[in-house]
Amino acid sequence: MTQDNSKSKITKSDAEWRAQLTPSQYEVTRRHGTEQAFTGPNWDQKKPGLYSCICCGAPLFQSETKFDSGTGWPSFYAPVQAGAVEEHADNSHFMHRTEVRCAKCEAHLGHVFPDGPQPTGLRYCMNGQSLKFEPTDK
Repeated sequence: MTQDNSKSKITKSDAEWRAQLTPSQYEVTRRHGTEQAFTGPNWDQKKPGLYSCICCGAPLFQSETKFDSGTGWPSFYAPVQAGAVEEHADNSHFMHRTEVRCAKCEAHLGHVFPDGPQPTGLRYCMNGQSLKFEPTDK
């Protein structure tokens, strides 16, 4: 039986992640932190392009699904494809939320809420520190 490498998880030691990421990227993605609203990269980005995981480069969201949620974080109504992100129960801070992680490397990206626009009705509220924006030529 052959292994599907596209589904293989990327694992690194804590020291390897610290060496690769800036302190703020590390805090958000590996320690499940949250950047302050209206301060992270790309919360107000309007150019067409692809948002990928800052840790492993996996494609996560297309600009076509990005919308202004008014929250101060990049918000999307759908991932780039099924299986790009994983959802986990998050009961921290006396709240019940759904955490969103990169399916490839398990980087903490943010949370998903059921108050987004159609066609999905979802709001993937992501930390800008967890995303790398790659503009497309349009």
